[in-house]
Amino acid sequence: MFDRYEGGEQAVLVHVDFSAESDREDLDELKMLVDSAGVTTLAVLTTRRSAPHPKFYIGTGKAEEVAEAVRMLGAEVVIFNHALSPAQERNLERLFECRVLDRTTLILDIFAQRARTHEGKLQVELAQLKHLSTRLVRGWTHLERQKGGIGLRGPGETQLETDRRLLRDRINHIEKRLEKVAKQREQGRRARSRREVPTLSLVGYTNAGKSTLFNGLTSADVYAADQLFATLDPTLRKVQLADVGPVILADTVGFIRHLPHDLVAAFKATLEETREANLLLHVVDAADERASDNTQQVNAVLKEIEADDVPVLMVYNKLDKLDDVAPRIDRADDGKPVAVWLSAQKRLGLELLFQALSERLAEDTFIATLQLPPAQGKLRSELFSLHAVAKEQIDEQGQWLLWVRMPQVDWQRLNKQNQGAPERFIVSGAADKVL
Repeated sequence: MFDRYEGGEQAVLVHVDFSAESDREDLDELKMLVDSAGVTTLAVLTTRRSAPHPKFYIGTGKAEEVAEAVRMLGAEVVIFNHALSPAQERNLERLFECRVLDRTTLILDIFAQRARTHEGKLQVELAQLKHLSTRLVRGWTHLERQKGGIGLRGPGETQLETDRRLLRDRINHIEKRLEKVAKQREQGRRARSRREVPTLSLVGYTNAGKSTLFNGLTSADVYAADQLFATLDPTLRKVQLADVGPVILADTVGFIRHLPHDLVAAFKATLEETREANLLLHVVDAADERASDNTQQVNAVLKEIEADDVPVLMVYNKLDKLDDVAPRIDRADDGKPVAVWLSAQKRLGLELLFQALSERLAEDTFIATLQLPPAQGKLRSELFSLHAVAKEQIDEQGQWLLWVRMPQVDWQRLNKQNQGAPERFIVSGAADKVL
């Protein structure tokens, strides 16, 4: 179904250095993408332009230079570090006499290689089909005429029209199946919300070390490697935090500059975990010289998926690659943790991250020990209905001792409904170790 190549092919890379900052791509990142796809780089050709050439994207002279390199080196594919139009791909393939891939197709291929779950495969297939739908004409120029002859009369469709219809039907089918997946994820989020279990979501630029950190925090065995998009399928695990209790930690797909829109749309159900989280852990490769730019790219994607208003805790990873930098917590003027410096691979500073998470989540959580007289049975019932009671005992005077934990908004609403009565029964502002 997909126009994909197998690993081990020989490729010539093409990179254009545009004068406009918004159009620029990173050449080193292209090399990492190509390596992640399992392709061997034979040569890298670069050029400067103020705007793309309408026919070849690069200039005519540079296109001839690339064609000559392809012939001399025996390259099987030419990979552009930019998004090409279908017409530009077609023109370049005629000139180069080999396959031409753009940045979007390369990323989609890497995603197809890494998808493991049923949902992940569906999401990648949907993105690939949408991208492929604008490029069908390349493969069917010899079948453009309508069908005819005995047994073939009637439909009045060209082969291209038939393929487009089949593609459209497949896209609709996948979208319906992904809608069911989205509903299942929504049910899971509602169940966690009813139990008042906070959700933390790891976000960050690809290869920032999110999966390694996830494994360090949860003792999980998620695949982690020094390559782009090592993680594709989201993983959820439960973590215990002091003074907060159980929380759900989600490891998500890494972001990248100019992430293809088809991918963002296809992974909508997965990215909902990020949008609905209580706190985002924005993991940054502190040793990367492009760390600041990568952070801006992640923030741009968060805005695109409408998750830019979720509270964020910065996590600067890989400090073991920096000189004279020790694990630490950076705090705002009010003392609230805003950043943690650590090394997930060396397991340095993980305890500081646990401390910062407890502080950030505890500020939104009411934790206390209450002593209720028998006459307050209604209030006790309300606390149980909110799933706020972690432990209950009866003291020598026959009064209830309740260790409670709930969101601050629920506690404030309970006080308002009972005209401040719950506040009078607080014995301790901390709920001891039982929570």
